[in-house]
Amino acid sequence: MNHTLATPTMGMLDAVRTAPSLLAAIDFIDPLVASVRDDGDAATATLRDAIDDDTDQLTAIAAVHAAAAGGVDLAGALVVPLLTSRMPFLREHAAWALRLSTPMAAAVAPLRAAMEDGGFVGMLAEATLETWGLPEPEADDVVSPPRARRTDSGRDGLTVAQLFLHADIDGSLRNAGKGDTGGIATLLVHLGDALVAEPGVSRVLTLSRSHHQGERSPDDAGAPGHHYLGVPLPGPALPSADTWPLRLGIRRGLRRALVAAAPVDVLHLRMADVGSWAASEVAHELGIPTVLTLAPDPHALIAAREASGALTRATFGAADQTEHLVFRVRLLRDLADQAAHLVAFPRPRLDRDLRELLHLDPDAGDRSLTVVPEGIDLAPLDRAVREVADAARGDAVPVATGRALAELDALLATLPPERRHLPLAITVGRLHRVKGMATLVEAWASDPASVEGCNLLVVGGDLDDPTTDEAEELARICASVARVDAADRGLLLAGHRPNGVVATWLAAVRLGRPGLSAPGGVYVSASLKEEFGIAILEAMASGLVVVTPREGGPATYVEQGVTGLLVDTTSPTALAGAVVSALELAAAPDAAARADHVRNRVAEEFGVATMASSLAAIYSEVSRDAARHQP
Repeated sequence: MNHTLATPTMGMLDAVRTAPSLLAAIDFIDPLVASVRDDGDAATATLRDAIDDDTDQLTAIAAVHAAAAGGVDLAGALVVPLLTSRMPFLREHAAWALRLSTPMAAAVAPLRAAMEDGGFVGMLAEATLETWGLPEPEADDVVSPPRARRTDSGRDGLTVAQLFLHADIDGSLRNAGKGDTGGIATLLVHLGDALVAEPGVSRVLTLSRSHHQGERSPDDAGAPGHHYLGVPLPGPALPSADTWPLRLGIRRGLRRALVAAAPVDVLHLRMADVGSWAASEVAHELGIPTVLTLAPDPHALIAAREASGALTRATFGAADQTEHLVFRVRLLRDLADQAAHLVAFPRPRLDRDLRELLHLDPDAGDRSLTVVPEGIDLAPLDRAVREVADAARGDAVPVATGRALAELDALLATLPPERRHLPLAITVGRLHRVKGMATLVEAWASDPASVEGCNLLVVGGDLDDPTTDEAEELARICASVARVDAADRGLLLAGHRPNGVVATWLAAVRLGRPGLSAPGGVYVSASLKEEFGIAILEAMASGLVVVTPREGGPATYVEQGVTGLLVDTTSPTALAGAVVSALELAAAPDAAARADHVRNRVAEEFGVATMASSLAAIYSEVSRDAARHQP
């Protein structure tokens, strides 16, 4: 560059380039946008140099957003041509950044072409055209306005809506572990039931996807209680990463559900995904305050990859184009800014993470933020332990428990006789790379001590009709242990099971099954990250020693070497060693006393009723504040 006169834009671009971290550089995008608005066309050459610099793709992204906000001439010269760029990450950001510009005729045709191509870029182009007031045929239908909000004096209790779009959630949890129906689905079912037991809450509306028109109708949701409402999505169930193009349809479905179920006092959102984005827009339109559970995702992922050297300024574009990192960071920030209250999970270094990853100051006093641990329902877990013990003694047990044990016994019977004296290591969850199932199988299968010490039971995924993510994990698993030989080698793939069946199986892993598996089994979570870990808590409440990721929420409640082991789950060697050590803990003479200890701790600190009580107080505060500011 050979610019003789320094400008604010040059200074801010230097700040982006020299930021101490990738996340800090992303935070400079808004100040850069402001500086370009001041400089106008004088920033053209500076921004062009930045956009053309392949060695710093994050600064190029920032420059695209700044150029789009710098006026029609600047956006037309630098951003509109990128809509047909051969660089996918620049094309994506051009489609998104142009929402900051006034409408330009030259951009309409390529934006519409991007819409026709579909995908994430098509969704961004659609959103930009919507911002410009150019709705396409798929724009939202007009629906009746929401019924008037009532004041606190005219209601028996609050109506709380909670959303997780990427799961088929019902009270029986029959789809648990299938596709994206993971721990959050279990949480919302149990939490919703606990919330309606709180004195100040009358109704809970749990919203999730529905591919069966008419299966769940909001017309039935007026009475007190916990109701499950489906948001119709077209076609087969898609992985959450592929649902961004459904934004308008999702928004339309959420609006219809919330209007039909009005009045709704609070809407709780939990992640920076397309469902939360659409729901936040609808909530703003309908005057419903939002509460956001704030987790550093993808912030922690970006920071970890940068620290390892896997993500650099020179490689950022390809990663961003695949995972939409900048978009998700900024979406989470926008959702947090719009929320009436923020909720955070306990983390070992929460204040540091809030400051360094999310750039929030917990001591500033300008944001309402409460730390609320997730909770579990211990009743079915305690019942399962009692009934599995009864069954082992030959006593009668309920039909459901007997059926669940029969299913497990049938799996265990496929093991060769010489392996039926071993305990089980069990893992439960979605078959997704972030859950580390394939990594666990690889670690176990490659370590003789692990193979000799236990059989491995993997519960999760649709084995008969896998999603793309599930198929990838299954392929990785089969690369370690051929599926045809799996049982002979001690690997059992069970597929997804309802939550009640899993509770029974956890108890059976701890207590053993006569002639089929030894007592003293363990639970393993090989997740790359766990913000908190519902399945881990359920295993601990069942009395199992656990192996968990050392990063994130589990480190706040797993007592190292006592109730479990915290480990680097990215290392197969470390993971296999932790499994062996966990089996030794589970076989120690004081194992029963430690099982009682951990169960009591979970009950005291992580019961779902405790979580519901904390959230109900937040919802009441948010609702009162909204009523005070109501015109």
